[in-house]
Amino acid sequence: MVENRPVLAFLRHLVLGLGVFIVLFPVWVAFVASTHEVTALTSGVAPLWPGDKLWVNYETILSRGMQGATGTPVGLMLWNSFVMALAIAVGKISISLISAFAIVYFRFPFRMLAFWVIFVTLMLPVEVRILPTFEVVADLGMLNSYAGLSIPLIASATATFLFRQFFLTVPDELAEAARMDGASPFRFFKDILVPLSRTNIAAIFVIMFIYGWNQYLWPLLITTNESFTTIVMGIQRMVNVSDAQPQWHLVMATATLALLPPVVVVLVMQRLFVKGLVETEK
Repeated sequence: MVENRPVLAFLRHLVLGLGVFIVLFPVWVAFVASTHEVTALTSGVAPLWPGDKLWVNYETILSRGMQGATGTPVGLMLWNSFVMALAIAVGKISISLISAFAIVYFRFPFRMLAFWVIFVTLMLPVEVRILPTFEVVADLGMLNSYAGLSIPLIASATATFLFRQFFLTVPDELAEAARMDGASPFRFFKDILVPLSRTNIAAIFVIMFIYGWNQYLWPLLITTNESFTTIVMGIQRMVNVSDAQPQWHLVMATATLALLPPVVVVLVMQRLFVKGLVETEK
């Protein structure tokens, strides 16, 4: 039941406004800090309004990076993170779709055992298997490469489980009808299952893209070449400079830029993302 009372409407808007303020205020502070000189941030009073160094600061980090930290242009860091996040998201969805399709629609020995083995890997975080994974990647010569950044992270038990649960809700009559029409398993998968999974794919893509974008430990372990530095690694190195104070105005500019790609992905795919999370009936 929805009550249309002015007082309740005011309270709702007040609570929503307070929530928006709490969430956005740190972002605003970071943006404002990125538009000032470093002396304005070390004077003891943090500015609350933008300064006049917006273009200078952003042009500096995008083209030259922070001297004394990584020296890698932030534009290159953003590109590295984008390639890594996109490869991880697309790889996880592709492998999970095929795995779930095989488990649900093919009858082979130890089918359920294979599923539960995949499911149990949820209990093995990257930190537990990171050393053997590093050994494999090093033996294959994939250190300091986009393949090394993304391929070890493209298997997902969570996505496989979610696609399996969705495929189980697809009526068996649909597969039977496709078979009677002469459709091959691949065509049934491509023309029927994948389109039906559109909202689920969008929801998982958003989650996995942000997961890949925020990766820190794995890129830090396998990359020693500065040209493969990701944006999260770059921010950490800008903060922990040796024999000098961090240049907080450039750090805040980099952090502000690092926010943009995940926000754009969420905004562009918001409608499909919400439907993919809440839709239960097909």
